[in-house]
Amino acid sequence: MEAGDKVGDMSQTNDDDGFEPLTVTYEKLRHSDDSASLSEFARRPLPDRSDQAAFSRATALLEAVAGNDRTPVEDRIYLATEMPFPNVLVKLSTDHDPLVRAAVAGNANDKNWLVGRLAKDPDSRVRAAALRNPQASWRTRLEGAEDSAIDSGTLSFLATLGAGEDDGAPAVLAAMVRRAVAANGSCDDETRRALASDSDSGVRRMASREGA
Repeated sequence: MEAGDKVGDMSQTNDDDGFEPLTVTYEKLRHSDDSASLSEFARRPLPDRSDQAAFSRATALLEAVAGNDRTPVEDRIYLATEMPFPNVLVKLSTDHDPLVRAAVAGNANDKNWLVGRLAKDPDSRVRAAALRNPQASWRTRLEGAEDSAIDSGTLSFLATLGAGEDDGAPAVLAAMVRRAVAANGSCDDETRRALASDSDSGVRRMASREGA
């Protein structure tokens, strides 16, 4: 696509069959350098789900927009935050900008395997967002609670998991996470004091030992 060319409508037609193939439009969007048109496409309302063909086409093309570095970063963050579509979120999870990856990491529509991958991201903001995601597996949370590079605020969040009587967390797994937080040298004093009064005796012992 020539520099300066504008991206056409997702239902753009051609002279041969009256409808531009999905792959053609996808490649145009993927390689376009028209930031304004890419931004407009990112924010464009999706077709109604009742029109399955149009809806599927639109969500497929959003992946191309998400994967184009010429799409403004604020629009990539918007897609990472608002979109529930796995293909778009996976594409954005490898974005070079950590703010985009952090937005993906915090999206509750993520699959748990994607959250787990982002919990190991080089950027601490991405890891923190992933560990706070409700889709994070207990294994991911435990690994995060054991990581001395995790910030104290995220550790404080992990220390609350399963601490409430009605939060529905599996008691054994949640206690393992809180115990790991108590053993983590990055845990702040306020969180450690709270864990010293935890309902689980193992958590209490660990918090008291580490705080001694």
